[in-house]
Amino acid sequence: MAPQASKSQPLAGYRILVGRARHQASALSSGLHKLGAEILEIPFIEIRKPLSFRPLDCALRNISEYDWLILTSVNGVDAMWDRLQKLRSGRRSLRHLQIAAIGPATKKAIEKHGLTVNVVPEEYVAESVIRALRPQVGGKRVLLVRARVARDVIPRELRKLNAQVAVVEAYETVIPETSRARLRSAIRNHKRRPHLITFTSSSSVRNFVDLLGEAQDLDGIRLASIGPVTSATLREFNLRADIEASEYTIPGLTRAIVVSMGASGCSPSSSTDRP
Repeated sequence: MAPQASKSQPLAGYRILVGRARHQASALSSGLHKLGAEILEIPFIEIRKPLSFRPLDCALRNISEYDWLILTSVNGVDAMWDRLQKLRSGRRSLRHLQIAAIGPATKKAIEKHGLTVNVVPEEYVAESVIRALRPQVGGKRVLLVRARVARDVIPRELRKLNAQVAVVEAYETVIPETSRARLRSAIRNHKRRPHLITFTSSSSVRNFVDLLGEAQDLDGIRLASIGPVTSATLREFNLRADIEASEYTIPGLTRAIVVSMGASGCSPSSSTDRP
C-alpha cells in the first residue's frame, strides 16, 4: 500500500521517472524526492561536445564585432566559458555586449561569471525572446550560442528585424544508448513502472520515443511537461501532456506536479489510465 501523503510530502507513494541528462537531473530529482516521491533516473539526453569547436572559437575570437549575445541554456553558458578559458580570454572580452538569457537558470549561470544579463524574456521560449528583443536589435550583430539541433525561431525572426545573426554550436544532445534497455524494463515491470514521467525539453521527448520504441504501453502513466513547446512535441508523437508547468522552469514543473498529483487526493493506484 502506498504511503499516506501529507502536506510536507504531497507526492508520497508516487514513483516519478526523471529523464534529464545525468549531470542535470539532481535539481529536479531532489526537489521531487523531498516532497515524498520515489525517483527513478533514466537519462533521455546525453550532452556531448560538438564535432568541432572551430565556429564557436572563431566567434569568440571576434567577439568585439558583436553587439548582442544570446544564450539559451546552462549547457551553452558552460561550453562557451570553457572555450573562453582555452582561448585565454575571459569576461572582459564580453563586457561590451548586451546579453539575453532564456530562463533564470541560464541567467544565474551567466551572472556567476561576473557578467550582467540585460534581457530575460517573460516566458522562457524562443517567441518570448523575439518580443523582448524586437525594439533593440535592428541593424545589430547578434551571436546566438546554442545546441547543434534547435528550433530556428530566434535566428529567423531576428533576421526579419534586420539583425545580423551568427548561430554557433556549443554542444550537441544525443541519445544515451545505455538508457534503452533500462527504460523499456521500467515500463514493462508493472510493479515498478513509474506513475509519472517528466520532460524538460523537446529533445527529451524525441529521445524518449526513440528509446522506448513503438511497442510499449504507457497506460496509467502520466506525462509532465516543462512548457508549451515541449507539450507540442509530445502531441507530435500522439502523446498527451497531462501536466504542463505555467512557469517554464524546474521549480515551476515541480509545483505543477504537486498541484496536479499531490493536491488531487488520489492515491497512485487510482491514477486514471491513459487512453
